[in-house]
Amino acid sequence: MFNYRLSITKEQINALPVISFPGAITVVDTEEKVAEAVGDLMRHKVIGFDTETRPSFRKGRVYKVALMQLSTPDRCYLFRLNLIGMPDALCKLIEDESITKVGLSVHDDFHVMHRSSDFEPRSFVDLQEMVHDYAISDISLQKVYAIIFGGKISKAQRLTNWEADKLTGAQQKYAALDAWACLKIYEHLAGGKFNPAQSMYKTPLEPQD
Repeated sequence: MFNYRLSITKEQINALPVISFPGAITVVDTEEKVAEAVGDLMRHKVIGFDTETRPSFRKGRVYKVALMQLSTPDRCYLFRLNLIGMPDALCKLIEDESITKVGLSVHDDFHVMHRSSDFEPRSFVDLQEMVHDYAISDISLQKVYAIIFGGKISKAQRLTNWEADKLTGAQQKYAALDAWACLKIYEHLAGGKFNPAQSMYKTPLEPQD
């Protein structure tokens, strides 16, 4: 049991260096590209996961998930679900129990995706649950990454149109970074490389009455 928690402010995050995705990006926008992408991903025991959805600025209007990002340590695949749907090969990967998929708030992603696809996600790790074991009280990806690695993930592209005819380079890098960051956080924590007692973001807990 910790007598402190790890938390970071927006001001502290803004003072950190902005990071960028260090690997290669492959956009999967036709069914012909799916098999090769999934084949590569299946060779890894752990991959990062995230999704993007076109933002809605009208009350009551909700869009389907437009993009699924699956990342290895050096390459991220961007599956444009608004163009290709959920092909069988991709569903099998999501359901494969031998491959650990790491994301953040994954249940929210599945809730939206199940409106248009029928699949059973297996072997998923939600970082929001995992970080509690390390006294981290902040649960946004940006804050968790900042606390562990001392870098800032820019969210400038979050509210852009993920159903655009062509994703911009900035959109691709943003999407890839989120999935890759989930993988990096997981491997760092699971590998025992993070000691919360040594963090500069410790805040003592108030004594309980």
